[in-house]
Amino acid sequence: MKFTKRPLVSSCIMLMVGIICLGMPGAWAQERQVVYDGFKGPGAGKHIVFVTGDEEYRSEEAMAQMAKILAIRHGFKCSVLFALDNKTGQIDPIILDNIAGLEALETADLMVVFTRFRELPDEQMKYIVDYINSGKPIIGVRTATHAFLYRKNRESPYFKYGSGTGQFEGGFGRQVLGETWVAHHGEHGSESTRGVIPEGKKDHPIVRGCQDIWGTTDVYKVNTLSGESDPVVMGRVLKGMAPDSPANMDKELMPIAWIKTYTGEKGKKARVFTTTMGAATDFKSEGLRRLFVNACYWCLEMEDKIPDRAKVDLVGKYQPSDFGFGKFKKGMKPCDYRISVDDLSGRSGSAIDPASTN
Repeated sequence: MKFTKRPLVSSCIMLMVGIICLGMPGAWAQERQVVYDGFKGPGAGKHIVFVTGDEEYRSEEAMAQMAKILAIRHGFKCSVLFALDNKTGQIDPIILDNIAGLEALETADLMVVFTRFRELPDEQMKYIVDYINSGKPIIGVRTATHAFLYRKNRESPYFKYGSGTGQFEGGFGRQVLGETWVAHHGEHGSESTRGVIPEGKKDHPIVRGCQDIWGTTDVYKVNTLSGESDPVVMGRVLKGMAPDSPANMDKELMPIAWIKTYTGEKGKKARVFTTTMGAATDFKSEGLRRLFVNACYWCLEMEDKIPDRAKVDLVGKYQPSDFGFGKFKKGMKPCDYRISVDDLSGRSGSAIDPASTN
C-alpha cells in the first residue's frame, strides 16, 4: 500500500516514536546508541544488534545505513552500537576499549560485528561472548576477521577471542567466522573488488538478486576457511577503483562471502555469515546491500521470505566517507544517525513504503 502525502507525514511522526536514542548516565547526558523500531515488514519482532568500531572502514556509517534499510524496508528492530568517548559522548573509532550499550545483545536475535582490534573491558566483552555461545546467528563484516586483540589485559578470560591460543587458534575471526586476518590480496587503495557468484551457488537464497556486487576495498587474502565454511561469493581483483576496471587475472579468486556454523561452549550451533567486503563506500553497491539483507534473513532462518529482489533502496542521503585511517567524521554522536521525517517521506531519498520488501 502506498501512502498519500498527508497520511505519510502522520505515519512518520508516529513511527518516529520507535526511533529511540537511549540516555547514558554520567557527566554527560548524551545518547549511547540509536535504535530503529516500529516499522512493518517480515522482520517485525526480530531484533538485530550492530556492534561497530573500526578505525579505517567507517563501520559506523555503513552499519547505520544498513540498519535503516533493514528497519524501514523489512521491519526489523535494529540497534546500532558505537565506540564512544565517554567524556564527550562522541563516536570515536580510535577508542579501542569502549563500545556502549552491549547489554542490547541480551535481547538480540542476530548480532552483526564490524569491529577491528578492540580490547574491551571484561564486563563489556562478556555480553559478546555470552551471545557467541548462545546458538544465535552471527554476521561478521570486513575487519571482523580481526575483531579483537588483547595487548594490555593478557590475563583476561576473553584473551583467546583476540589472537587465539591453542585450540582457539586465530581467535574470534578464524574460530567463529571462518578466517582471521591474513593479508591484502588486492593492492590496498588501488585495486577494487568484483563479486563473482560461483557455479553451484547461483540458486542459493543469500545471492538471490545480487547480479552486481562491487566495492572500492581490495580483496582480502584467505588461507583455508575453518570448519565447513562454504563460499557463496568469490572476489575478483580489479586493476582500478571503478566498477568497469579490468580484471587482474594474475591474482586468483578468493572467497569474499561465506556461510558456516559455529558450535559454542554450550554446544549450541549458530548460523554464521561473513563477508570481507564492507567499507562504507562498498555499500553504495546495490548488489552488496542486497547480499547483506539476504544474509540477515538466512541467518535468522527466514530464507523462505527472501524475495527475488529484496528492497534495498538507500534511506535518506548516503554520502559515505572514504576509507583510511583518521578520516572518520569528527564530532558525530549516535543520534546524528537517527532517521528524520524527510527520510521517511522520501524527500531526501526515494519514496518509501514501509511494508514493501520487493
